[in-house]
Amino acid sequence: MGAAVTYTESELVLGLKARNEKYFGYLYDHYSPALYGIALKVLNDETAAGDVLQEIFLKIWRGIERYDAEKGRLFTWMVNIARNTAIDTLRSKAHKLGQKLHELGPNAQASDQLTVQPVIDHLGLVKVVEQLNKEQRVIIDLAYYKGCTQEEIAKILDIPLGTVKTRMRNAIIQLRNILKQI
Repeated sequence: MGAAVTYTESELVLGLKARNEKYFGYLYDHYSPALYGIALKVLNDETAAGDVLQEIFLKIWRGIERYDAEKGRLFTWMVNIARNTAIDTLRSKAHKLGQKLHELGPNAQASDQLTVQPVIDHLGLVKVVEQLNKEQRVIIDLAYYKGCTQEEIAKILDIPLGTVKTRMRNAIIQLRNILKQI
């Protein structure tokens, strides 16, 4: 067994700028746990963090020419790439969620921008949900038909999380009362 190879930061940067894959492998082996941890902290999703880690290293490989040692250490530069990439992914997910809300499947028709009415309603729940006020109906539609979390609903509707929770609780209580009368 040979001794473990280590590189100084300047050797590592020169090797990466020379597009030497040996240096890139070293970089990945030694820095991926820290960069993965940053992505995981931002995204709170192990699968997404793993995907983002690959994107982070692609950005490092492709952008190593932009690294300037006078502005800071290599690790700091990579941490900023990791953080920004994870935040971009997080924002992208929120954006994609917003787009999904406007795309309706073949078994649904839109009654307004955020409300979904299934064409086939085996349980008759659409008529029950229609008895709620519009604010409650929108929240129930987003939560149950679109699978949004309360946090996502708050972002989509641009209202406080507490308001979403209160409206959802009141809607569920009202739905229970309506179903008891049927």
